[in-house]
Amino acid sequence: MKFGIFYEHQLPRPWADDDEHRLLKDALEQIELADRLGIDYAWEVEHHFLEEYSHSSAPEVFLGAASQRTKRIRLGHGIVQLPPAFNHSARVAERIATVDLLSDGRVDFGTGEASSESELGGFGVSRESKREQWAEALDAVTRMLV
Repeated sequence: MKFGIFYEHQLPRPWADDDEHRLLKDALEQIELADRLGIDYAWEVEHHFLEEYSHSSAPEVFLGAASQRTKRIRLGHGIVQLPPAFNHSARVAERIATVDLLSDGRVDFGTGEASSESELGGFGVSRESKREQWAEALDAVTRMLV
């Protein structure tokens, strides 16, 4: 059996000036501890415009930082949002590859299409076309990673 931890970086109101900074630093310390304890995975979501639900708009930056503080724990994207208005396919492949290099090959790539109206509307992605956009982008990203 394998065990993991999963981050959305939830931060309910009311907010103090240093809350978001502390939230991310605490999560990095938790991942360091998880690595030392033998936990197998640390995954982080990507969300946008969800103020209290998730402060995780740049998971590749967070996972890059985690890669430098850990030795063996696998670092995963759960998920990278792939419709092109969210993330260009080439940039996704570049970011995944860079974190994989920084972590000595410990990256897991999870992907999806987004579901909340806040995120879809915020990036101008129609609910009707998001699945098709995701499939096309996934095909492109996986080809680039090969």
